[in-house]
Amino acid sequence: MQHVTVPQDRIGVVIGAGGETMREIEDRAGVRLDVDSESGSVAIEETDDPVAALVAPDVIKAIGRGFKPETALSILDHDLRTLELIDLAEHTRNDNDLQRKKGRIIGENGRTRELIEELTGANVVVYGTTVGAVGGPEELQVVRRAVGMLLDGAPHGAVYSYLERKSNELNDDVSFNAPR
Repeated sequence: MQHVTVPQDRIGVVIGAGGETMREIEDRAGVRLDVDSESGSVAIEETDDPVAALVAPDVIKAIGRGFKPETALSILDHDLRTLELIDLAEHTRNDNDLQRKKGRIIGENGRTRELIEELTGANVVVYGTTVGAVGGPEELQVVRRAVGMLLDGAPHGAVYSYLERKSNELNDDVSFNAPR
């Protein structure tokens, strides 16, 4: 049995309306969830597929870190799709520094975060002291680097250029030209 702790304000999202999200996670991951609404603790017990059960904690963590349940459940759909969490507290000196760096990652009206999502194909959420990303290995590598650049104080323009270059590389890798 595994345990995951979810922030108090996200417990309702894990459970869902009438327990719908919780049941969907249980059905799709082959687990049984025991949610303690008071402490935010979620016990995960394997009932079916051991491989899917290994991924179930990441689904719960993703919802707890601010992802929509559909995005979190997408981790179960693709073998290579995973959750990556970047702890901003490790990269900041105090609360003011944390807020400033979160602001750099989010951008004006959320535009920088949206661009990171658009140009990498990963889903990105900034919640509490973490940046969460759900995507494939190459997508997550680009997200990690872009967030790292922003945390290190790189100009937004340089980060956008990096993201566009990597987006073109990712798209070139999947596209192919048919012989004429």
